[in-house]
Amino acid sequence: MNLPLSQHPSFDAARALALAARTFEIEARALLGLAARQGDGFAGAVRSMLECRGRVIVMGMGKSGHVGRKIAATLASTGTPAFFVHPAEASHGDLGMVMAGDVVLAISNSGESDELAAILPAMRRLGVTLVAMTGKPDSTLARHADWQLSSAVEEEACPLNLAPTASTTAQMALGDALAVALLDARGFREEDFARSHPGGSLGRKLLIHVHDLMRSGDAVPVVPPDASFNALLREMTGKGLGFTAVADADRQPLGIFTDGDLRRLIERGVDLRALSATDVMHRTPRLVRADALAVDAAGVMEQHRVTSVLVVDGGGKLVGALNSNDLMRAKVI
Repeated sequence: MNLPLSQHPSFDAARALALAARTFEIEARALLGLAARQGDGFAGAVRSMLECRGRVIVMGMGKSGHVGRKIAATLASTGTPAFFVHPAEASHGDLGMVMAGDVVLAISNSGESDELAAILPAMRRLGVTLVAMTGKPDSTLARHADWQLSSAVEEEACPLNLAPTASTTAQMALGDALAVALLDARGFREEDFARSHPGGSLGRKLLIHVHDLMRSGDAVPVVPPDASFNALLREMTGKGLGFTAVADADRQPLGIFTDGDLRRLIERGVDLRALSATDVMHRTPRLVRADALAVDAAGVMEQHRVTSVLVVDGGGKLVGALNSNDLMRAKVI
């Protein structure tokens, strides 16, 4: 059974909080010191990755390997094709994943990782561009590299100054800096990010268009302007969208009638039998283009406080209908 914190013999709450504060301070200093350590090596690494016709291969052992996996994922999601290769597995066949023209980003705080050192000659024979991210500028890895990124820190946050803490934080930030510089140089936009994140909320907002969600064909409730009120009501209830469009013979939208309009007419005691569609419709229906983003249709609904819009093509002809339920099912709103 776990003891309550108050009864744990070695727990000191004040010391734990003090160590947390010290960790934040040390790691913040490490990050702030990175900028002054970058120069031609950083610019050269960015240029090499930008011009690379192959992929960026990220390698690292231990904690540097964990950081490397994250860096590879960040690069890939921001427009730079990249993946992680484990250095130990590389010397047993996985080096076949590396091809001439690739850029290898090798991460090692000491720069003396045996697994990386063992494959350096093979990588040089392949003709890759080697970028070293290391805390030791005179290390074996740094000497073999085409470009060097300094991830040096003055001290680790670990009280023993042993466990990789500030150094891995610096590596992570340096990887993010590479990704940011690359995406900026590529002109990477929100739309590009959405294409690599189709399952996320941004992907849904930037990739889904109105024509992907709208009701079309016979599913669109529409009546001519001279339709009787009974015909209008049958169309509205039969299509189940809570409204019907009113359009002329050329499918140009003239108005809209909703179930809210119906309730208001009933409350006023209006004789509905003698009315036609043109008598009861709203003459300024909210319209969206079929090629508009679905999120823009949501914006129209929110701005005008409506739950439905009519969808038109480039010539202004009625081609569909969309309501807030359609947007919610697609998780656009």
